[in-house]
Amino acid sequence: MSQHVLNAGARAVSNKGALHALRREGKIPAVVYNRQGRCVPVTLDALEFAKGTKGVSESTIVKLVVGKDSYDCLIKDRQLDWLRGVVKHVDFFEVDLNVEMRAKVSIHLIGVPLGVREGGILENPVHEIEVECFPKDMPEKFEVDVTNLQANHSVHVRDIVHGPSVKILSSPDQVVALVKYAKAEVVVEEEVVEVAAEEGAETDAEAPGTETK
Repeated sequence: MSQHVLNAGARAVSNKGALHALRREGKIPAVVYNRQGRCVPVTLDALEFAKGTKGVSESTIVKLVVGKDSYDCLIKDRQLDWLRGVVKHVDFFEVDLNVEMRAKVSIHLIGVPLGVREGGILENPVHEIEVECFPKDMPEKFEVDVTNLQANHSVHVRDIVHGPSVKILSSPDQVVALVKYAKAEVVVEEEVVEVAAEEGAETDAEAPGTETK
């Protein structure tokens, strides 16, 4: 587990006006839900948060330093301002490093499957799985190499490589990735068959431009 450290400042419980003022100063209001059940309000520097949490997932342990105190946390929620593309608020959840925990870990597929290079389509029905372990052993993600995956073959949860200290709780039979051939569209055109009159039947039709005497 790589170490991610964020610095934060203490703050008093604020009203909406004060929170807007913090955001205008390039700060992000946040709270830490500690192990004692208390809610600790803090502020983050928006630029530092963006850089420090790059690649951080919901299963990544982040050390949040607030003055002389520090918290080992998971980032449980980020409220986004979709119009401006900025983070408005962050919720941290403190964990006990000596107690096993459960979390969902994302799955990243690596490589272009052999079956895709032969004309197939890669499907990824499961994007994360649930695991249980101590926080220090929590993987940030699972990388699954699908380079040699052939058409009509699949990778299951049981095929994911993980350390002995990590217990996977998701069903081992869940499909993580598979390659299918695209079904070609077959257009069937109906032929309109004209049935001719019986052979030998005489026609009464006269050739154009002829006159019967």
